[in-house]
Amino acid sequence: MFLKNAWYVAGWDREIVDQLHPTTMLSENIVLYRRRDGTLAALEDACPHRKLPLSMGRIKGDTVECGYHGLTFDGSGTCTRVPGAERIPHVARVRSYPVAERYGLVWVWMGDPALADPATIFAVDHWGDPAWGINQGDGMTIDCNYLYMTDNLLDPSHVAWVHQSSFGGAGTEETPLETTVNEDGVTVWRWMPDAPPAPFYAPFLKFSGHCDRKQHYEVRYPSNAIIKAIFAPAGTGGEDRPFHQDVFLMDSYNFMTPIDERRTRYYWFQMRNFAPDDAEISARFAASVRGAFEEDRAVLTAVQKGMDEKRTPNLDLKIDKGPLRFRRRLAQLIEAEQAASLAAAE
Repeated sequence: MFLKNAWYVAGWDREIVDQLHPTTMLSENIVLYRRRDGTLAALEDACPHRKLPLSMGRIKGDTVECGYHGLTFDGSGTCTRVPGAERIPHVARVRSYPVAERYGLVWVWMGDPALADPATIFAVDHWGDPAWGINQGDGMTIDCNYLYMTDNLLDPSHVAWVHQSSFGGAGTEETPLETTVNEDGVTVWRWMPDAPPAPFYAPFLKFSGHCDRKQHYEVRYPSNAIIKAIFAPAGTGGEDRPFHQDVFLMDSYNFMTPIDERRTRYYWFQMRNFAPDDAEISARFAASVRGAFEEDRAVLTAVQKGMDEKRTPNLDLKIDKGPLRFRRRLAQLIEAEQAASLAAAE
């Protein structure tokens, strides 16, 4: 079950250059391409004649030509040519999807085109700020339902066991979690005072000794997240306190696009409040984050398999409050969207 009226990431803009780019999102096959002026188009990846994927055809100027019988479609999905036909059948068209580019990513609106507003794309703080560094991130396919990924991103406690050599550290096992529910999503967070820094972050801190650390895991509907890591000298951190001059801030942006019910495409990048022009640090961050996310992939792939094959009910714990609240509200949004769609069709 998916929320359709939302923006989902279809890929990095650098992936879509001069060739047809097929992808699957929310169990729908889509092909993306660039027109001659560089703007993007996204079409249903199926010629209406015999349903050959349009991605098996070719770009012709601003149009896509089917590789079977040459039917040609423009970026709006309108058929502009049917070789050998006296006229173009009015049903010879394919669905087109609203598409936008933001933050080096390509976003596709999967629902009612009339509701697509690029202003509602997930906002990234400090994008373009010369004082903040960025590593452009990566992407991977994970063989699990996207909701197991939102569960994972609303679970700061898992770092104590899954990421012991990177994001884990003192306080991540037992410190109680706070849960905040907003209209657009759920946040799970906690401050861990006077603790040694986590191994991943320690080399980049401007101060030595213990720290006050905040974990902030926020997931917004349907499946976009920001993880904020805050490290301040011990005794200077805490909610609603101003940041110390040596504070370490890293915002990790995470975008999950369901491929289907059991596969998810995961995109991410990080912003940091130091070393804005240091390519070596960006490379180190990228490699370390990729390694940690590979650990997540191994766990989540096994979780999907385990849940598919379970012979007894699974157990929910106190730490699952955030994920369960998120799932409950998302299910309500999906149900309301489907009811509205049915009512409009009557």
